[in-house]
Parts: sequence; C-alpha cells; structure tokens
Amino acid sequence: MVDDEPLAIALLQKHVKQLDFLEVTGTCPNALKALEMLKKTEIDLMFLDIRMPAISGIDFLKMLRHPPKVIITTAYREYALDGYDLDIVDYLLKPITFDRFFKAIERYLRTNNLSTPPAPSTHVNEPASIYVKSGYRNIRVNTDDILYIESLKDYVKIVTAGDTITTKYRIGDMENELSAKGFLRIHRSFIVNLNQVSAFTASDIEIGKAEIPIGESYKELVFQTLKKT
Repeated sequence: MVDDEPLAIALLQKHVKQLDFLEVTGTCPNALKALEMLKKTEIDLMFLDIRMPAISGIDFLKMLRHPPKVIITTAYREYALDGYDLDIVDYLLKPITFDRFFKAIERYLRTNNLSTPPAPSTHVNEPASIYVKSGYRNIRVNTDDILYIESLKDYVKIVTAGDTITTKYRIGDMENELSAKGFLRIHRSFIVNLNQVSAFTASDIEIGKAEIPIGESYKELVFQTLKKT
C-alpha cells in the first residue's frame, strides 16, 4: 500500500483484514519507499495513491518496468484515464467502502484467473444507504434503488423507480459520496447507478425509460468503466 495519508492506509488495512486470502506485505508513505520495497520483495497487488510528495503515483507507475498489478486509490476522479491507460486493475475513489474494495479485489482475481471467494457474510444483504434532507425531514434512500441523479444548480434530483426527491446538494458533493458505491458521473449534470444501466450508445445511457446524455469530456471514462462492469 502506497499512500501518504495514514488514515487511508488504516482503512485499507481494515478492509484487508476481513479477507482471509489477502495479506499486507508492507505500507509506504511515498513512491521512493515503495520503489525500495519492490526491489526487495515480490508484490502481487499494489494499492497506489496518486497525489503524493515528490513523485505522483501515476509518474511512479510509469517508471516501473515490470509493475505488479495496481489498484489506484485517490480522492480525484480526473486521473482515471491516465490510470486505465497504464492497465490498472481498478480505480477507487476515497473514501473507499468495503463493498467497493471487495469488487476491486474480485476484478483482480478474475483478471488473473484466480477463484473468486464469496463476500463476507457480514456484508451480504446489507444495502448501502444515504440520508438526504427534504423539507424538515431527513429521508433514508437505499443507493441500490437510485436510478440516476440530476443537477439543478444548488439542488439535485434523486430519481428512483418509484419516487423523486429534490434536495439541496451540489452534484460534485453527491459524486464524492456515491462514487465508491457503484455510481459514475457521466455528464456535468448527471450521475448514474451503474447497476441500473440497461444499454448505452455513443451519446447516451439508458436506464429504464430514461435516456441520459453522456458529456463529451466524460465519454472515454464512461466507456472504459461500462466495458469493465
């Protein structure tokens, strides 16, 4: 694990402890320390932050002639294309939930033709949820039920199969909260639930009867992500 944030390292270690088949070989606060470790130790999978002192995670990855498999962990969405160009396994946005972490591990195992274990029972049938304020009420919304989210300036409209909730929330903040829960921003005004996508074209995504446009600057990331889901 390579990250200059101790709390981020601690969270990943907590996630790893829930999976018997994973073991943390070491942690490094920067790329230089990671390079020293890679010279001495065989690493199968590396969790790599991007914004770090001296050398960024992306530049570090470009330096390696024979890198291990890599899962990017970062708070910044804008580096995703650089990561996928370097053949990473997955791109996780902080804060990283266990469910999203487990999906990345499943992807790593699949790409290496390794057997995929069942998810820990403590997380089975445990729907993720968020609370949003509507009027004087705080409404609990199961994220699995959300189809898509649309920006309305300082508000967002959360659309589910049976309801629509409008709440004062900036779409950028909503993106940060939901990106680790299987959601993807596909337009400056839209976030979609990847598990609800029924079809997509070069210009839009279909969710139920809704056709949601894909923003020009988001297209490459959207197509890369959808092809992996």
